Amino acid sequence: MRYGTGMVMVLMAGVLWSFQALMIRQIEVAGPWTILVWRSLAMVPVLLAFLAWRAGGSPLPVLRRAGLAGVLGGIGLVAAMGGAILAFQTTTVANAAFLLAASPCLAAILGWLILREAVAPRTWGAIVLALVGIFLMVREGLAAGALIGNAAALVSALGFAAFSVALRWRRLEDSLPSSILGAAFAVVAGTLATVQQGQPLVIPGSDLMWCLLMGVVALSGGMVLYTLGSRVVPSAELTLLSNTEVLLAPFWVWLILGETASAGMLVGGAVVLAAILFNAWAGVRRVVPA
Repeated sequence: MRYGTGMVMVLMAGVLWSFQALMIRQIEVAGPWTILVWRSLAMVPVLLAFLAWRAGGSPLPVLRRAGLAGVLGGIGLVAAMGGAILAFQTTTVANAAFLLAASPCLAAILGWLILREAVAPRTWGAIVLALVGIFLMVREGLAAGALIGNAAALVSALGFAAFSVALRWRRLEDSLPSSILGAAFAVVAGTLATVQQGQPLVIPGSDLMWCLLMGVVALSGGMVLYTLGSRVVPSAELTLLSNTEVLLAPFWVWLILGETASAGMLVGGAVVLAAILFNAWAGVRRVVPA
């Protein structure tokens, strides 16, 4: 695969992921845990089939090699996926998307605390800038009554950061087995939470269609493209290219549903996005000469 092809695949992965928020807004009855169950249930067979195709046989040996790091990463993904659904349901998509974009900065902090990984000065600068943007957004969100949505988005970002750190802990180059484990864990956790809250797992056909479409096309399709593209695209560029998700998610909701965010949220989101893009761009400049 050529570099240009891999770059297009990563960009298209971000585009597919960006439709997730719009699909969640189409769901009328199902709660966040029920959505998590059906969406994750749709992801598992698709990702297993792709893993089997790539491995040229049974995917079970690949899943076993993920080990404890894969399990911990999968648990982090449960928080990431569940938090994102709740955030998109309870706050503006722009607010949720920009807060979710802070995940790389949170991953750098967790890596420094848990793995004692060195953090480059440019990354510390990006973290401080992102924290300023998060403060602006959370403060604006509190005034707008979006406390639950903001908290859910930050939990989601922290869960994805934990997923990334778990993979780096055992130096797992392939995130796909951990993603499959995370989807399987999400089915179990979502089912238990739904039953505990007395909510039905059976949902209207239209809601079920959106959940399955989200799992099969937006999430699984994006994961397959991202996995293929990441084989030829340097890791420093992956964060930069996949930020198309953050940029496009609010755009689709504005274009189709007419939803807009307040000025304070947009300013804070722009600060967060600038911090992420600067860190990724600086990483790209550092990688290219090597």
